[in-house]
Amino acid sequence: MTGLPFVLVFVLAIVVMVVAISKFKIHPFISIMCISLLLGLIAGIPLVDTKATDGRTVQGLANVIGAGFAGTFTSIGIVIILGALIGTILEKTGAALKLADMIIRLVGKNHPTTAIELMGWVVSIPVFCDSGFVILNPIRKALVNRTGVSSVAMTFALSAGLYISHVFIPPTPGPIAAANTLGIGDNLLLVMGMGVLCSILPLVAGYFFAKYIGGTVRADDEVDSGKVAKTYEELIAEFKKLPNGFSALAPIVVPILLMAASSIIVMAKGTGTGANIIKFLGTPVIALAVGTVLAVLQLQFAGKISEFYNIVENTLKVTGPILFITAAGGVLGRVIASSDMVSYIETHAATLQIMGIFFPFILSAILKTAQGSSTVALVTSAGIIAPLLPVLGLDSPVRAALACMAIGAGAMTVSHANDSYFWVVTNFGAMSPERGYKTQTLGTLVLGIAGMTEIFILSLFMH
Repeated sequence: MTGLPFVLVFVLAIVVMVVAISKFKIHPFISIMCISLLLGLIAGIPLVDTKATDGRTVQGLANVIGAGFAGTFTSIGIVIILGALIGTILEKTGAALKLADMIIRLVGKNHPTTAIELMGWVVSIPVFCDSGFVILNPIRKALVNRTGVSSVAMTFALSAGLYISHVFIPPTPGPIAAANTLGIGDNLLLVMGMGVLCSILPLVAGYFFAKYIGGTVRADDEVDSGKVAKTYEELIAEFKKLPNGFSALAPIVVPILLMAASSIIVMAKGTGTGANIIKFLGTPVIALAVGTVLAVLQLQFAGKISEFYNIVENTLKVTGPILFITAAGGVLGRVIASSDMVSYIETHAATLQIMGIFFPFILSAILKTAQGSSTVALVTSAGIIAPLLPVLGLDSPVRAALACMAIGAGAMTVSHANDSYFWVVTNFGAMSPERGYKTQTLGTLVLGIAGMTEIFILSLFMH
């Protein structure tokens, strides 16, 4: 099956998957894998590898499923494990509590939601949002324990801050690739400035949605606000002495700085041994490995190195389900990418051109919702939009940058079961998939609409 009928079948399949997970309590891993297999069969993906008429090899369904599963492990599997390990050590040594205290002193006890959202927004400029959430989650949990604020509100605020800069601001790969494709790759300063500007309304909308949803949905790790002070003092007493600020920050800040340095070298097209070493150290897996070493040293200084084996064992038990569900989401995305849905959207793009600045947003949102990856939505949409910029009246550098932002806004609309980030947020945020749809999925719709609203207003004045 191809074309519009398959698009309709895909929509129905997503509905069935959501109902299966939330209503009939079928495990997300089983639900996603079954739907992926069914969609692959309906899409007509060959059962075994075959040769196309142009000579290229078309992957069989089994290999498509295997590639989708393995691809997710390759991209974020080790990152999730190392990030969770760092987080567990920070909790065991009291470093997470120290970081929470530092943030509270900086922004005040009454503004933890704003603090975590802005922290996420800054961190995700050089760091992928999946990695950023895993890295910052211990601070989120400590702030929940410290202030008694809603865990769900803090989870979505962190997720929103990370997601907004992930799709808007280089040097994240998606916006860089989109800017290059749209012909403004040599003017990244303009793209970065536009990304910062276009983040304002989504950040505001994300904050208010986080406050709203925090009063509506509860996570499994909520804290009773009436017992916060006592609980916090008991936690402090358990550690006797908290680590100093530098020691507490190092396992989190050093990986971020390494990834940022690597992004700068890549953006500057640096070469040579020194540049290669920086790029190596800045890959998420190696950067987080460095952070893990610093966290283990912290464990040694705290006199708890004997607990390291058990910490690793428990971390692997916790991250196992997250990894497999996330990988299943990667399978669904790969199956959709192997069908003709993307090419169908590309073929019929001309009918949407009358929408002007809204066209890049709608196209990107369709691709994002269909296949799950924001980066793929950014890159694919930019490739379709690039030759249409003159037709859409978006061919000046400023308006091309606005088109890039519109694609970015669409690329976060919406995050659901076929997006690895959805599972990272819901699992680390201690929420069931059903609650994840109410928070992450609905919230990313709010972020996307808020972003597009601001972009449209800017397009009325910027030429």
